[in-house]
Amino acid sequence: MFPRWQRPPPRSEEFSSWSLLQRVKPVKEKSGDQSPAMEGAVQLLTRDGHSISHNSKRHYHDAFVCMNRMRQRGLLCDIVLHVGTKEIKGHKVVLASCSPYFHAMFTNEMSESRQTHVTLHDIDPQALEQLVQYAYTAEIVVGEGNVQTLLPAASLLQLNGVRDACCKFLLSQLDPSNCLGIRGFADTHSCSDLLKSAHKYVLQHFVEVSKTEEFMLLPLKQVLDLISSDSLNVPSEEEVYRAVLNWVKHDVDGRRQHVPRLMKCVRLPLLSRDFLMSSVDTELLVRHHSECKDLLIEALKYHLMPEQRGVLSNSRTRPRRCEGASTVLFAVGGGSLFAIHGDCEAYDTRTDRWHMVTSMSTRRARVGVAAIGNKLYAVGGYDGTSDLATVESYDPVTNTWQPEVSMGTRRSCLGVAVLHGLLYAAGGYDGASCLNSAERYDPLTGTWTSIAAMSTRRRYVRVATLDGNLYAVGGYDSSSHLATVEKYEPQINTWTPIANMLSRRSSAGVAVLEGMLYVAGGNDGTSCLNSVERYNPKANTWESVAPMNIRRLQQMNILFPQNPENLFSACLHLQNLSSTILPLTYTRFKGTITPKIESN
Repeated sequence: MFPRWQRPPPRSEEFSSWSLLQRVKPVKEKSGDQSPAMEGAVQLLTRDGHSISHNSKRHYHDAFVCMNRMRQRGLLCDIVLHVGTKEIKGHKVVLASCSPYFHAMFTNEMSESRQTHVTLHDIDPQALEQLVQYAYTAEIVVGEGNVQTLLPAASLLQLNGVRDACCKFLLSQLDPSNCLGIRGFADTHSCSDLLKSAHKYVLQHFVEVSKTEEFMLLPLKQVLDLISSDSLNVPSEEEVYRAVLNWVKHDVDGRRQHVPRLMKCVRLPLLSRDFLMSSVDTELLVRHHSECKDLLIEALKYHLMPEQRGVLSNSRTRPRRCEGASTVLFAVGGGSLFAIHGDCEAYDTRTDRWHMVTSMSTRRARVGVAAIGNKLYAVGGYDGTSDLATVESYDPVTNTWQPEVSMGTRRSCLGVAVLHGLLYAAGGYDGASCLNSAERYDPLTGTWTSIAAMSTRRRYVRVATLDGNLYAVGGYDSSSHLATVEKYEPQINTWTPIANMLSRRSSAGVAVLEGMLYVAGGNDGTSCLNSVERYNPKANTWESVAPMNIRRLQQMNILFPQNPENLFSACLHLQNLSSTILPLTYTRFKGTITPKIESN
């Protein structure tokens, strides 16, 4: 076997490569420093011997640096771009390789492909100069001073990287004083992602935005689009009403005729009755139009006839929900082995985390909890000494609890539900006996009103809303656990028995999905249950569905709006103390969990 460099003479056809290799020294393999000349060199073993593949990491950079210097000195330039009074020299091959616009101009047999001087229109001279510089250096600075000229110029030349950088910069600059202008700028230049983000920002910060000069200068159509949105983030509809009036009064002579169209988009029924009478009814701009009077009457009917709210419901009675809001579960009150608790925890479905929020003013176990709009209501319960009639509400924006008007009856172990903006409390225990009475709370007027009593006394009852009616499901009547169910029709103020469940259940979980009422778990008087059944209101029948994996009681089943195809069970007290979602900070007994939509 011959050493590598002492091989026999090659055959004639190999002579050329052999002669070359005879003159090349072998490359030693070592891990030390390499000379610049050997940067990127790789040894390859061929049938002839060794060869070297060289890959310079600096080649492209050095070449473009050199070409840019040549451009600056006017060397080998074959194109001069004229824009305004400015002349910008360059190389067609460089510009065509970076910009589809120039590529089409210089390669598609257009007249410019044969010219050495080209005049451009509708582009800022300074922006064009910066973009030509970018074609050679791949660097550009975007700031307040040039973004408004740079973005349209980059769009024209189809330099998408620069265009995206401009959009990113504008996105970082969004604030209430400029978001409307940025939104309009994005719309003009077809920057869809920036347009969407700016519009979302306007909706989320509407209160601040509505007080800016940009808002006052908006055309009617854009104002209508904003105040019609279900995603408008406002603490109350009063802010929308004030924004509309301020916009009209900014140019009252030119805008007063638009008041009826604007007021149709303000959700007057969601205003308090006091505000309707003291502010809306006394406003001359409103009283001047008969259409506005009709809207005011509609709003007052909504307040004065709560039992008819199902019939009166329309787009103006629908609460707004901020775009981007997340679903949050609240675990409220409850009791451990030795104490009753007043604290509250929140589970954010986006971050998959529990965190503590402000505690209630009163310790409450066996409490009823429901959400109306942007508030969470804790109703009744037991404080360790007595059953409660008191009610308090939680505002996630301020992270505070506020007292509300007390119920007419003390209730723990009650069922609560929300229908047409009214909070219903049914059944429960008053400290002496199970209850069949029911009442409802109107947060717009701050009043509780008794409604028809159920036919059966029920504690540990669950209440759900379906097709504009309430359903009181199961419970315990002090002697037995119940399979009976009653339906309440608010228009006629009547409870009607419906088909019994297949199993007796108290402390079950209830939820509505795709027109069906689901009931899961609970206690049948003998043991905790894992069975699940659903009610078809059209057929007035119950049927069993797949059981849960774990027996559960003292639960409420939550339907996540983001995932309408699934039911999720969030349980606070399980027979084996396990959980299907992240565990609470500490174990609670007989607490209540409820969904709440919290705005960003």
